[in-house]
Amino acid sequence: MIKKYSLLAALFLCALQPLRADEGMWLPALISQRIGDMQAKGFQLTAEDLYSVNQASLKDAVVLFGSGCTGELVSDQGLLFTNHHCGYSFIQRHSSVEHDYLKDGFWALTQADELPNPGLTVRFLERMEDVTALVLKGYKSKMTEEQRQALIKKNADKLKEQATAEGNGLKASVEALYYGNQYFLFVFREYRDVRLVGAPPSSIGKFGGETDNWMWPRHTGDFSIFRIYAGPDNLPADYSPDNVPYTPKKSLKISRAGVKDGDFTFVYGCPGSTQEYIHSEAVRYIQDVSDPEKIALRTTRLNLMKKYMDQSQAVRIQYSSKYASVANAWKKWQGEEKGLRKNKVVPVKQDYEARFEEWAQGTRFDGITGRLAQLYAARNPLFRAYEYYRETVLTIERLQMALNPRFNKKDYYQPIDEEIFAAMISAFDKALDDSYKPAAFLEQRARFASVEEWRDAVFADDALAKELAEALDKYYDEQLAPQVKQLNQAITLTYRDYMQGQMEFEKDKTFYPDANLTLRVAYGHVEGYRPADAIWYQPVSTLRGIMEKDNPEIFDYNIPQTLRDIYAEGGHENQPVCFLATNHTTGGNSGSPVLNAQGNLIGINFDRVWEGTMSDLVFDPEICRNISLDVRYILFIIKEIGHADYLFNEMTFVE
Repeated sequence: MIKKYSLLAALFLCALQPLRADEGMWLPALISQRIGDMQAKGFQLTAEDLYSVNQASLKDAVVLFGSGCTGELVSDQGLLFTNHHCGYSFIQRHSSVEHDYLKDGFWALTQADELPNPGLTVRFLERMEDVTALVLKGYKSKMTEEQRQALIKKNADKLKEQATAEGNGLKASVEALYYGNQYFLFVFREYRDVRLVGAPPSSIGKFGGETDNWMWPRHTGDFSIFRIYAGPDNLPADYSPDNVPYTPKKSLKISRAGVKDGDFTFVYGCPGSTQEYIHSEAVRYIQDVSDPEKIALRTTRLNLMKKYMDQSQAVRIQYSSKYASVANAWKKWQGEEKGLRKNKVVPVKQDYEARFEEWAQGTRFDGITGRLAQLYAARNPLFRAYEYYRETVLTIERLQMALNPRFNKKDYYQPIDEEIFAAMISAFDKALDDSYKPAAFLEQRARFASVEEWRDAVFADDALAKELAEALDKYYDEQLAPQVKQLNQAITLTYRDYMQGQMEFEKDKTFYPDANLTLRVAYGHVEGYRPADAIWYQPVSTLRGIMEKDNPEIFDYNIPQTLRDIYAEGGHENQPVCFLATNHTTGGNSGSPVLNAQGNLIGINFDRVWEGTMSDLVFDPEICRNISLDVRYILFIIKEIGHADYLFNEMTFVE
């Protein structure tokens, strides 16, 4: 028993070792192991202030917003801040040509005016605990991997059932950390009545559009405001006019003091996914194959959507959320590819692996990096086909419609889809060998003289569309995806051992678990950066920069006239808008509260700098920066643009 869980002890010991710069995404339940370093860098609270199951703590003011963002409570009446882009799809659903809340913004004048959002939920973390011993209870070394996984599932299901027996909105998950070397139970309480309170016009909330996305200097007012409602007992309830604003255990105080270079900051949120410990072949595939091909495919789709969106306000509303969703990763991948090459991550990892193998000779880890290379060599051709399916045929809405009679046509414009069909089918057909295509695809292709003729037939004939969609879907689900899954499972299993080996090889290095959309703390400080020779970026942007970019001829830079008038009056030139810090963040951290040394809200995280987006794979302290919206700009927009400063009566401010 002692030997079986010796790695767990090693994990805890590793957490006590020094970490370079401000890298790391730390589990709140284990934050006591980092609190000394945090306090040495300026933090003025305790571990109990950050995470406690016995009293209200800062964790109780943070939520998982929807399925992939973070939000924070800023009043004792359930008022919640998150990013504009996190609330974007819900704002879009309430928008029409007559009431274009994307273009004009939305502000509820009273609670009765707040708009319900069916399907939107928020989750509060009730508690988290290490359940490694319980999950592996009954495990014996002679078990096969299939038997081990079956045991883990059985034990995890029992833990989740016990944790949620009370009901009342409780949800639970058991998550594997360090590739299955450690397991944690997360227990949440989910609220189902979340209403839209306010959102700035997109010319503020998405100022700069995709041109500025992932870039610095940034001037985007990326925030939206919601309110959580509960039943009369303050517990989760389905939407009802009788529900009341939720009373949180904890809400954040808002600092008006602002930020300056060097200030301590921390981000409390739900980072989505990182791969900090992967093999060089995994990085090479991302850098040389996956990112470049996906960028090219999405460029085509974005250009087609934009062509029609520029021609029609109705189409722009219909496709704004889709466009933003496609463009976000597209822009990120460009920065990621560039950063991986600039930092020579592949050769650096190869050098590490060579040193690891020299150390591992004669141990049970001997040859493990070579085994990983072989697994990737087998997987990558299949995974390339898998990604091509996802980025081409699975993006054609006509085929989705053929498979799903209940497909929502509200946000559908056929001319766009027709052009996407022709472009994506052509790209798919050209890139992949015929062995990756089902027979029905090849038969239909042979029937038509051109892809345009094929397209017209598919859009005119429901039976033909269904035949093609079902054939592609079946091949993807029953042949390609299972093969990829099987190889990925083998890779993950090998990583379980490789992770242990890395920890033994580098006993003085601090290891933190990869992000998996569970609550984490990342800390750092306000700081600019140098993206290239002779360039230094200051860490704070201002309203002056918005006015320098303002251009009524360009949709993404056409700010409201009200903002121009306010600026012309004078006195607001230095109004802070956004700031940079060294906190380690990723997708899922969108909407996360950015807090100062006293735990007060100073901003909302919404992005990273383009040159540092490779931080999902490797963190470079010289270039990796998170971008946050200064809370003072949020307050400025609420008051001056939304005229909704009545909301301030709910908030608690500190200087």
